[in-house]
Amino acid sequence: MEKVRFGIIGVGNMGTGHIGNIYGGHCPEVELRAVADINPARLEWMKKKEEEVRCRVPSLPHVELFDDASAMLRSGLIDAVIIAVPHYDHPRYAAEAFRAGVHVMCEKPAGVYTLQVREMIAEADRHPELVFGMMFNQRTNHVYRKMKEIMDSGELGALKRTSWIITNWYRPQAYYDSGAWRATWSGEGGGVLLNQCPHNLDLWQWICGMPQVVDTKMHFGKWHDIEVEDDVTTYVEYENGATGTFITTTGDAPGTNRFEVVCDGGTMVCDGGSLWVTRLDMPESVFTKKNTVAFAAPPCHTEKAETDGQNPQHIGVVNAFAGAILRGEPLVADGREGIRGLMLSNAMHLSAWTGKPVTLPFDEAQFRDLLMEHVRHSRRKENIAAVLSDTTGTYNS
Repeated sequence: MEKVRFGIIGVGNMGTGHIGNIYGGHCPEVELRAVADINPARLEWMKKKEEEVRCRVPSLPHVELFDDASAMLRSGLIDAVIIAVPHYDHPRYAAEAFRAGVHVMCEKPAGVYTLQVREMIAEADRHPELVFGMMFNQRTNHVYRKMKEIMDSGELGALKRTSWIITNWYRPQAYYDSGAWRATWSGEGGGVLLNQCPHNLDLWQWICGMPQVVDTKMHFGKWHDIEVEDDVTTYVEYENGATGTFITTTGDAPGTNRFEVVCDGGTMVCDGGSLWVTRLDMPESVFTKKNTVAFAAPPCHTEKAETDGQNPQHIGVVNAFAGAILRGEPLVADGREGIRGLMLSNAMHLSAWTGKPVTLPFDEAQFRDLLMEHVRHSRRKENIAAVLSDTTGTYNS
């Protein structure tokens, strides 16, 4: 196999972006061979897009159109699939793909609740010959990779505190009115935590590890006419006694994106797309015992971290996925890792719904049952025409 034959399920905002990257020549080891969408208008768009591109590059292979994703997966036309549909359907289509012998790249989030994602992972484990990736494109950002590298090296010592204020996910009402499924319990399964923040929650646990206790306050439809959360404040505790906060909303303009990690030997601050690292001359835990001056502080020095500057985002994830299929190269994120960030968002919802701190691992069946209760009372939006948007520059990357 010289190139991987790709199919895409869902020709919405994300699917259209992937099609553009492939047709733009950014994924040289990938061929687009099929797309599936239940919306005839999106298939018609794809037909015209293919005609337009093949006028310039006649040698490109034909793209087969399907109104049934399951039929596409069974067609034998594709080696791999990108799943870019509403959240509830991610695990179902991934499991179908594995059973059809198709490699899977799943858009975020892995699903809406952890029990359904565990079923997806179990199906993946039954097919170890197939590659399973998650579209955690922000792991390709050079700043977050450097933070991960520094934490994993242990050079700053034990974790003491984390704080992420990620409020520059501003969305106007028009965004929520652009699709009947958006910001509904029945269609999306959540709000800012399920749509905007899966990347941040993944990065938070990827860099700092999973907490043991989650205590969350959230508001539902505080800033918009929606039924799901659009304002969240979370406090967490880690196994070693470290604490953290995670604050997010889609109602602040312009908002803030500041990620701070405090350790015994120094601090990392990611703000404005740059990473600043402060290193103490001696660990704080040592200094406080040796020092005899009342208002003294550990000597330190701060510098801007040097990185490789690379930030390939979705293109980098897709190219790594192709490399994993063709040559066994590393993925940006294994699909099995998708459950971790989802576990955090599920715990946050459970804490807010019950009004109590949640200890991980939590009762996943209880969460599912409470979610389904919200689904039963969900207000499905009527007479909403789907609006396709250019998502370039909207990923906080």
